[in-house]
Amino acid sequence: MHVTTREGIWIVPPQRALWIPPGMEHEIQMEGQVAVRMLYLDRSNSALFGLHCKVLSVPALLRELILAAVQAHAEKHRERIRVLAPLLLHELQEANVEALHIPVPTDPRLKNVCQRLLAGSSRVETLEQLAAHVGASSRTLARLFESELKMSFVHWRQHVRLARALSQISQGHAIKTVARDAGYASCSAFSSMFHRMLGITPTHYMRQVIEP
Repeated sequence: MHVTTREGIWIVPPQRALWIPPGMEHEIQMEGQVAVRMLYLDRSNSALFGLHCKVLSVPALLRELILAAVQAHAEKHRERIRVLAPLLLHELQEANVEALHIPVPTDPRLKNVCQRLLAGSSRVETLEQLAAHVGASSRTLARLFESELKMSFVHWRQHVRLARALSQISQGHAIKTVARDAGYASCSAFSSMFHRMLGITPTHYMRQVIEP
């Protein structure tokens, strides 16, 4: 699932949650078969999670608490919700925040480059080649990445590759195929990037998706 807000694009793989602050307009895109549970917090509790979107890990206990709360709400079991709510809020606060955010630019030239990368049409193009498409120098684009997106071109492209890889792995694509599509010459290079960004290997992640 990808969620777009004014702050950027948020990647939400299986067994993850996205905190969306009150009043934040957003657009949701889903790929493959997706089951979503949504929790709504009142103002006093939502203040605990801040004013910016963030992706949270959902370990087994938190996942079961969410499912139990949704079921209790559907059954109008208010007493059960009252008992579950404090522990659910505690576990949400304790959940790890994951760096699955793709910031988006406002500069027309940089926006054009980022759209090409997001569309997957420029997986292996260099910054110089991308600059030629938008009539800017590679040095200008490099400065824009740092000033507008607060990260380098290489780092931003890694986030995009990771987003596409997570989607493909979640749909059952082979790691070798995902690595090749992401522009990596070997599975080991892809696995190294994946582990650096998420803290687990693609194989371990695939196991989480298949056997949550």
